[in-house]
Amino acid sequence: MEDVSSPTGREPVLSALPRPDGSAPRALVLGATGYIGGRLVPRLLAAGYEVRVLVRDPARASAFPWGDRVEVVDGDATDAASVADAVRDVDVLYYLVHSMSGGKDFRDADRRAAETVAKASAAASVGRIVYLGGLHPEGVPLSPHLRSRVEVGRMFLDSGVPTLVLQAGVVIGSGSASFEMVRHLTEVLPYMPAPKWVRNRIQPIAVRDVLHYLLGAARVPAEVNRAVDIGGPDVLRYGQMMNGYAVEAGLPQRPIAALPVLTPRLASHWVNLVTPIPRSIARPLVESLQNECIMKDHDVDALIPPPEDGLMPYRTAVRRALRRVEADAIETSWQDSEVMGAPSDPLPNDPDWAGRVVFTDVRSAHTSASPEALWRVIIGIGGENGWYSSPVLWAIRGWMDRLVGGIGLARGRRSRDRLAVGDALDFWRVEALEPGRMLRLRAEMKVPGLAWLELRSSADEERGGSRYDQRAVFFPRGLAGRLYWLAVLPFHGFVFAGMARRITATAEAEPGTAAEAAEVTAASG
Repeated sequence: MEDVSSPTGREPVLSALPRPDGSAPRALVLGATGYIGGRLVPRLLAAGYEVRVLVRDPARASAFPWGDRVEVVDGDATDAASVADAVRDVDVLYYLVHSMSGGKDFRDADRRAAETVAKASAAASVGRIVYLGGLHPEGVPLSPHLRSRVEVGRMFLDSGVPTLVLQAGVVIGSGSASFEMVRHLTEVLPYMPAPKWVRNRIQPIAVRDVLHYLLGAARVPAEVNRAVDIGGPDVLRYGQMMNGYAVEAGLPQRPIAALPVLTPRLASHWVNLVTPIPRSIARPLVESLQNECIMKDHDVDALIPPPEDGLMPYRTAVRRALRRVEADAIETSWQDSEVMGAPSDPLPNDPDWAGRVVFTDVRSAHTSASPEALWRVIIGIGGENGWYSSPVLWAIRGWMDRLVGGIGLARGRRSRDRLAVGDALDFWRVEALEPGRMLRLRAEMKVPGLAWLELRSSADEERGGSRYDQRAVFFPRGLAGRLYWLAVLPFHGFVFAGMARRITATAEAEPGTAAEAAEVTAASG
């Protein structure tokens, strides 16, 4: 069959092979709202598949541009009932799930999820499982996360369902955690003290080529049940990757000193402090670089031929990723995956608070600005635009979070002028969004409890203009949570009162863009 254009129009997509009766094949994607899954789903749709996704948060799936074109099953990979419902009449199942920061028991969680999916797939006679694993050497000790990925791959290969395990190394693309780590380390540090693994050889692969192999895996003959390595055309040392980025970004090449004293734990702390990547993600990334990870063979070529224009060289992938970052056109980001250990439950309705301790800070303000102008300021909050009050206090809070392994404020926002449910926003995540009316953020910084921040815009029928409502909600956990709230209470007058005052003042200036709004805020002190 002919290849078709991808959703971005930048690369061809391998079209689906129809079923014997001529109908479109069905693909199930687990991990559809993550970095790879969010890019794979629209390409499957473009290729002619009927797509079903299994997600814990249907609202998050609906926020994607493809959300209304897929069948959504509410649940997760450890829930046997929802998995059994999801695997019905499926030709190919994509398993893109991995507990990057699931705590000490992440291997048990990975094992339970894989076992549940494997059993349900066999019972439902799923045509094929495609699992994206990790590239690794043989016969050497592996990091816990790589060992877990290898174990999951073996479970699928032993499931009785034809499985293709694609073992990829460092993935390079706009928004990928590996690319962001290289980018920020190179841009921030004029001189790079690094662990000795900067001398190890690795084989990065462009995200475009990962997606090519994932799509091609659905067309592999049914008798194939094996793992294959995938990688780009370049074999590089990590230091060469950093300096390759520097060349493409127009920066001087960085002197790099390999220090034997930097253990993976210390190195992950270092990465956490100087990049937006939190320690929980930095550590498995760093650990995966301790060994040389290059392809053992090119057996994949006999199963899935490379793209017609060849595999993308590393520096070309970096150049392309930089263009998309500069154009504010990042499709998906590592931030799209909720891997921070954030609370999975949304803010309960007010009546559900009865019987539990809850602290709130409520502010309201009137502005002569229209509700639309006020909303433009609200939806542009965070990232480069800041939080409209006490930038020093916000910066201190961000650094405090980084020092204890949190994400801090460096994460920013994926787009300068767009937000959707599930998007990361500094150390918050968008939990609910009613365009023109309400933005609710859920805290992902490290706090002894659960926290939310809600911002609302509405018309003021009595006085004209609009009304701004702001509410911070905190559910403390134990004595530490109560003491935390009391400790930060004196600063709320500066932070939350300042937010309400300056957001409404900025709206009255009727800025044309969020960036102009930030300038007005800065000018107001």
